[in-house]
Amino acid sequence: MTLLSFHTAGESHGRGLVVIINGVPAGFKIDLDAVNTDMARRQKGYGRGGRMAIESDRALPISGIRDGMTIGSPVSFLIENKDWENWERFMSADPGIEPGKEVTKPRPGHADLVGGMKFGHRDLRNVLERSSARETAARTAAGGVAKELLRPFAVSFISYVSSLGGVDIECNDVPLETRRKNAEASPFSTPVPDRDEELKALVDTAKENGDTLGGIVEVVVEGLPPGLGEGVRWDTRLDGRLAAALMSIPAVKGVEIGDGFSLAGRYGSEVHDEIDRSDERGFYRTTNHMGGMEGGMTNGMPLVVRAAMKPIPTLMKPLWTVDIETKEAVSAAAERSDVCAVPACAVVAEAMTAVVLTDAFLRHFGGASRADIEERYHQYLERVTSF
Repeated sequence: MTLLSFHTAGESHGRGLVVIINGVPAGFKIDLDAVNTDMARRQKGYGRGGRMAIESDRALPISGIRDGMTIGSPVSFLIENKDWENWERFMSADPGIEPGKEVTKPRPGHADLVGGMKFGHRDLRNVLERSSARETAARTAAGGVAKELLRPFAVSFISYVSSLGGVDIECNDVPLETRRKNAEASPFSTPVPDRDEELKALVDTAKENGDTLGGIVEVVVEGLPPGLGEGVRWDTRLDGRLAAALMSIPAVKGVEIGDGFSLAGRYGSEVHDEIDRSDERGFYRTTNHMGGMEGGMTNGMPLVVRAAMKPIPTLMKPLWTVDIETKEAVSAAAERSDVCAVPACAVVAEAMTAVVLTDAFLRHFGGASRADIEERYHQYLERVTSF
């Protein structure tokens, strides 16, 4: 059973999105500016479409926060869709909406067709509105709250793009804080500054061809104590829960922790992180090929997790499909979309990672208030440091 969880509601062109976050303890300061900074980060990036020129997302608090502090009840936010006035006559909950926005030409690579088959919808807009990545704005707000709950314990998050359109951005020799600053300044959220022009040309070519690009994003989390998660049950292993959370992000098709897939082609003597100890740090690893995870638990090293995002399936030069009404071969539907949304995926991956880690943290040190959690945390930290 999770302690921290969230649910979202809302359609891409509906009135707005709602997120309800359950399990938030009392007594934590929530910096709403920090939450909305993440909302803005999700909208940045070279290659974004026209929707980003319309929306200026802000998480408007509805419940669970009073005078800047959590009060122990569910925290909820509303994220308004600024384009609602142009869609209300097509998306209203009231009977008698106007025709003109029906979709019968499913896009290859999207949920359109299989969702229509599952639910029996003859208008595939009923599927694509909810399966749209617009929903990730609500996830970002939930992740922002999760990060605020870990902030008092010196847990910090960094996310960036490590590959785009097949162009890898190597950054192993770049300090983490430098990666953060570079990613914040880069239109592609890359951890090194000298690849942006190359990536711009790549995106421009894809746009001219009516095509899209995917990539790989990386999240690094520092300050996690050893022992979060469990190795005794398959469904409580933290690595498994992280993989599931990241795979739930639209367009993500692969997840790895640490050196991930590359470990499979190397000797064990090359990849397992040797153990050392000092009076100041206690036990630690001299390398971090495992990405901060062993046996389904954090080991005290920085957590490193990556997610591979496929190219967006909405193409301005659409692929062939079959119209579900006429059964004729046609070009697929073309909704307003991005050429490249990999930088946004990095922010969403950071948010989902934060939610899973915060839940694991609360499961380990849980209590109704910050004071309870801090007491248990410091007792545990003293014990494992002197182990």
